[in-house]
Amino acid sequence: MDIENEPVTVLGLGGMGTALARALLRAGHPVTIWNRTAARAEALVPEGARVAPDPAAAVAASPLTVVCLLDDAAVATVLDPLGDALAGAALVDLTSGTPEQARATAARLTARGAQVLSGTIMVPTPLVGTPDALVLYSGATAVHARHRATLEAFGRTDLLGADPGRAALFDLGMLDVFFAGLASFLHATALLGTDGITGAEFAPYAEQVVAILPEAFRGLAADVDAARYPGHEDNLVMDAAALGHIVATSRARGVDPALPDLVRRLAQRAIDRGHGADGFSRIVEEFGAATVARAS
Repeated sequence: MDIENEPVTVLGLGGMGTALARALLRAGHPVTIWNRTAARAEALVPEGARVAPDPAAAVAASPLTVVCLLDDAAVATVLDPLGDALAGAALVDLTSGTPEQARATAARLTARGAQVLSGTIMVPTPLVGTPDALVLYSGATAVHARHRATLEAFGRTDLLGADPGRAALFDLGMLDVFFAGLASFLHATALLGTDGITGAEFAPYAEQVVAILPEAFRGLAADVDAARYPGHEDNLVMDAAALGHIVATSRARGVDPALPDLVRRLAQRAIDRGHGADGFSRIVEEFGAATVARAS
């Protein structure tokens, strides 16, 4: 079979599932679709998609099936009843969830004879199928190797290993950084807003801080991986003082200080344990993550 024209099935046509199906159609793949609400599926027929009558027929129609349903429970509801019909099927599960859910789903479907590649889509629907899209995969590496050219219709494809939960864990880690960054910007904007400074005025200065973060991340990662937390450029005593100023100024202006105070308290705990001369990276141990990562 010409992999460039490989037939693909898409199960689930919410906003993301529809974007995935359209990306495949644009790339020239014959696409079979199924959705619990039939009207969503029929809307793609004029674009070239073929509607399957049920999940079993949909999976049987293609050598590769992409699953993008609401949650892990929906995956179980749709696929578990297929039983032996899943034997030999190559499934790419792009349903959002936790690492534990991804592992459980993969184990359950693998027991029915399927090969399961788990994945997480790291962009909103308008970017699916563009050069800016990124999809992380982990699980059945053979599925990724065999169908990579097809999966590239969605965007950049990164394989993170054979553990089905690994892609979901990377996803949550990236979202952790993302939401913390957004929340920090909004807290700072609220703080400056008490003096009539607009978000538009402040944003260019916030962007200058963001620009130095990639290098800072690499330095923090090196410290954490080596379990060494040098304080030759800054130290926790200095950091805690700066964080204390943010907390005090927030309180004085009626802005909730919970976000900066969380970081200040982490730094203070490390100081209280005798690490005041160490760098900011030391607070990773206040989360309990570093020891677990090195022991695993």
